Amino acid sequence: MLWVKSFHIVFVASWFAGLFYLPRIFVNLAMVPPESVAERERLMLMAGKLFRFMTVLAVPALGLGFWLWLGYGDMIALGGWLHAKLLLVALLLGYHHACWLMLKRFRAGQNRRNHVWYRWFNEAPVILLVLVVILVVVKPF
Repeated sequence: MLWVKSFHIVFVASWFAGLFYLPRIFVNLAMVPPESVAERERLMLMAGKLFRFMTVLAVPALGLGFWLWLGYGDMIALGGWLHAKLLLVALLLGYHHACWLMLKRFRAGQNRRNHVWYRWFNEAPVILLVLVVILVVVKPF
């Protein structure tokens, strides 16, 4: 199980790298002047490739996490920390999906948010990561 846990951590860290950086690209996209077509296209290319890459990384992260979850056995005996962690994972999946929707809006030229909004949006995975790590390491309940 330690091998599974090790690879789970590697894929989660890699997935989070994308979750941290894609909204930074959105910040830059929101700041691109309308006449800067080449800059917009370059950032869109980067965002699209990064989204595909982070989605590929999320699949083994989630699969290995599911494997670990099955290995825990009695969920009730573990306490509430694991349930809280699973809720946070669901929120992370929602965040990932929201990034996809935002990318689609940028592609369609329908972005309505400014760079400040994306800067704040970019903070969500940091908070979720801190909470997940605390739950897994400290197991406060």
